[in-house]
Parts: sequence; structure tokens; C-alpha cells
Amino acid sequence: MIENINWYPGHMKKTRELIQNNLKMVDAVIEVIDARIPVSSRNPIIHELVSSRPRITVINKSDLADDRANRLWEKKLTSEGGPDEAGSRAVIMNAMTGEGTKPLFSMLEKMSKGRSGNSAMKPYRLMIVGVPNCGKSSLINRMTGRKSTKTGDKPGVTKGKQWLSLENGMQLLDTPGILWPKFEDPNVGINLAFCGSIKDEILDVPTLAMELVKVLSLRYPELLLERYKLEELLGEGDESPETGYPIETDTDAALANMHQIALKRGCILPGKRIDYERAGKLLLDEFRAAKIGRITLEWPEA
Repeated sequence: MIENINWYPGHMKKTRELIQNNLKMVDAVIEVIDARIPVSSRNPIIHELVSSRPRITVINKSDLADDRANRLWEKKLTSEGGPDEAGSRAVIMNAMTGEGTKPLFSMLEKMSKGRSGNSAMKPYRLMIVGVPNCGKSSLINRMTGRKSTKTGDKPGVTKGKQWLSLENGMQLLDTPGILWPKFEDPNVGINLAFCGSIKDEILDVPTLAMELVKVLSLRYPELLLERYKLEELLGEGDESPETGYPIETDTDAALANMHQIALKRGCILPGKRIDYERAGKLLLDEFRAAKIGRITLEWPEA
């Protein structure tokens, strides 16, 4: 199930058409990505649709991600360039607090001043795009200085097209979050699910949480140990606390470590059975809120 996540409801087809139909009306595009998964949260359909327009990549939710990775991604995405070379092409942001807002507006001002002819007399128009739950609505609220759009920690909050005016005279077109019909790399779907861009209601939460434990055990073991007060993370050759049998695979290890976490957090059903559903939800919620720590799942290649 986890390897074949495929979620493309009808409203996403409509969003693609909305972007296509309105692109000719905008001067530039702001693409919002999730700092924890900068590759998986960059929609290839969006890249294809907006490639003809100047684009700024907003690396949002930076407070949830590893700061070292944030800086590396900002450098990499800035170096990619684009059709408009006026200033930097990427900015690290935390839309909830406003960090990065001034650099973003500075980039937009430089881009708008680079226009010529009749277009220079018109309001500079922007389109904001991104996958569900990447923080677009929070960014718009920050840019407009008021709560102009609904926000939430679940995908699918923004429903339709909205034109908004900014204090500097620019105009912004908001679009609903859009995924794409098929994830060629199964890790992309898993990463999006980890970060809440795919609704938990259509997922096997305990299995998804076990996949997250696998990843964190390899990349951020010290954070798991500290957060859940574990003495050690179990692996191949260790004995499973649930079955007493030797652990032979990474899935066995993930299950054993989930067992440990569930015990520490009191996720127990009658009969002393482990409540993996509750433990899985707890783990995913704490990862998404950075309670485990600031974690980046995708780093730029050296």
C-alpha cells in the first residue's frame, strides 16, 4: 500500500487547468516547497506549466527542517537560475513567523522594476503554487498582512481561485494545492505522506509511521532516542521485545522500535496489546510539529 500511494482527486485536475488558463495573466510565479522534502514537494507538472515565467522558490517551513540543509538548498536552488535573473531565485522562509518575508519582497521589487513598455504601467501580478499543505495560505496571509485565506495543517484547505492585493500594489493569484497523477519514485509519495501533503484518512497510518521510524533510525537516531527516552534503537541481530525472536529485517527493526515507543508513551490496549494506530498517529504528529527535532529527509547532492 505504502509503495503505491496514488492520490489525484478531481479538484487537482481543475487546479491544473486553472494554472494553465491564468498563467498568461501573471508576470511571475512563486513556488512554495516544504523545506523537509524539497525534491518531493516540487511538483513536476508545475515545473512544466510555469517554466515560461520568472519564478521564485520559497523554501517554507524552514523552522521544521535541519538548518544546515536549508542553507544548502537555498544555495542550490538559487544557482539554478531561470528566465529572469534579477536577484536570488530562492528564499528560506517560515511563513508562520514571517522570517524571510523582507527578502522575498525585495526580490519581487527587483523583478517588477525589470519590466519595460506597457507592462511596466500595470500592477505586477503573481501566481502562487505548490503541493497541498506546503504553507501557501500562511505565506499569503503574511504577504497581505491579514488573514485573507483559510489555513490548516491538513491538505485541501484552499478550494478555488482567489485574487488578492498586496500592500505594495502587486496582485497575487492563489491556487489550491496540486499533486500529480502518478509518483514515478515511490519515495516521493512516502515523503509527501510523512509531511501531511496526502490525507492520513487514505493511508495505513501504522505502516506509514513504521516507514518513518526506518528513516529516522538511519538519519536521526539520536533524536528518536532523546524524544522517546529509549536506551537504544533495536536492529538486526537484536531480540524483538514483542515476539522474543531475533530481528532479521529493517521492517522487523522498525516494528520493534515502534513497540518501544508505544510502551514509553502508554499506547496500550486492553490485554496489554500495543495500540499501533495510536502510536503511529502520535509519531507522525510529533514529526510534523518538529517535536522530535528539526529534520530534513532530502538533502542536495554533494
